Amino acid sequence: MADERLVRLLSGDGFAGPRYERFEDELARYGISVMRGWMHSGFVFKLAASRGFNLKPHDLELEQLARDSDLREELAMMTVARALPRFRERALIGEGWKPEGGASITTYFMGACAYEFPNEFRRHRKEEERWRRGTEQEATGEPVPSVQSVAEEVLGNLRVLEDIGGIENPRARAVVALTIDGYTQEEIRQMLDVSSIRAVEAVLHRWRAKAKREEVEGRRE
Repeated sequence: MADERLVRLLSGDGFAGPRYERFEDELARYGISVMRGWMHSGFVFKLAASRGFNLKPHDLELEQLARDSDLREELAMMTVARALPRFRERALIGEGWKPEGGASITTYFMGACAYEFPNEFRRHRKEEERWRRGTEQEATGEPVPSVQSVAEEVLGNLRVLEDIGGIENPRARAVVALTIDGYTQEEIRQMLDVSSIRAVEAVLHRWRAKAKREEVEGRRE
């Protein structure tokens, strides 16, 4: 009944505005916390398999997820960021969630996250494979980027990743993180279900402008 009243209230705002943003932020925090737990235990793979996504994780992948808190945080954040706009469109605006269905809002949202997780895990696998191939190239003497250029790129990305932690909006964090990973703005638009490339550019522009202001203020100090 509480969920039904909440959805009716949010519907009156057109599922937009400050009240909806607060609701979305709370839902994101909850989703990230639950996803981290599911990955730590490995339960997320059983859940994905029950929905037709048999990712078949090997022991090293399960061990890495159980050990690496940062990896769990990254995958959880990206999964939730992708799930939020689809949940809004399908569950709320499209009235896919119904109070008589037996599932709470949070349970329904976690179901949406379970459908999005396989895409994020495959992306992680792809990045791991890219790193492995780079290591093999170095071992076999094939041309690889200079140590200096790699170091500069890594240090630059680390500074950006530190800044991402200060971005409160989950979708904005995801846009910046995917940009660092080398995805095009069109790919980001599709992955996060953003309305247009211009909307992606706007997020990046606001973040860069904020970072530039903080850099200038830091120099003054």
